[in-house]
Amino acid sequence: MTAAWAIFAGVLGAVIGSFLNVVIHRVPAGESIVSPGSRCPSCRQPLAPYDNVPVLSWLVLRGRCRHCGTSISPRYPAVELLTAIVFASIVIVRGADADLVAELPFAAILIALAAIDLEHRILPNRIVLPAAVFGIVAAAVVHPGELPELLLAGAAGFTALLLIALAKPGGMMMGDVKLAGVMGLYLGLALVPALLVAFLAGSLVGVGLMAARGMAARKEAVPFGPFLALGAMVGLLAGDELVDLYSSSFL
Repeated sequence: MTAAWAIFAGVLGAVIGSFLNVVIHRVPAGESIVSPGSRCPSCRQPLAPYDNVPVLSWLVLRGRCRHCGTSISPRYPAVELLTAIVFASIVIVRGADADLVAELPFAAILIALAAIDLEHRILPNRIVLPAAVFGIVAAAVVHPGELPELLLAGAAGFTALLLIALAKPGGMMMGDVKLAGVMGLYLGLALVPALLVAFLAGSLVGVGLMAARGMAARKEAVPFGPFLALGAMVGLLAGDELVDLYSSSFL
């Protein structure tokens, strides 16, 4: 039964990934994500349903618009495939239960924010703030008894990164601060390993850039949002287990 739910989640994830591409393209530009419908970013021609099938349409068209022949970024099928894999993984690891009401949207939000931050170096309030509201509402509906813990974790995540941002201006953006708070609303205590993974991954990439490019890498601004998203995914999939492992081993 879990396999069937995982397949369904994967298909759903691919479809949601197609929508996330719209979000990633339009939100930074201040455009509506509702209308007009999907269209070529270059010639603005509307896409027919058969040209909008996740992953497959991009492969069939060899990554080019049917109308103008302009190359379409591989980011589109990558986001669709990634979302499909993440959705299926959540069902396989966490199970098919009421928690999916919060877990799947949270994962989709993380993917969209990571892609936008990589491309534009921003984490838009148009996504972050509604994500916070949805997290609180979902928790109140699905697990009302856990809401105080989640609110506390959200406040802790926000405060921790705010202190870092204040201590080192320019090193941490306010979008990162707000995203850490949102992560706490969904992860609770699992926020701790999530942030540890984020900082570890960010540090490793920073060291790698310095090793490859020398001191010039110090002047390059590496967005932290993708690392927060990675940490949040680890927290979502294995955060509770990591907390339990630490508690049983060291406490």
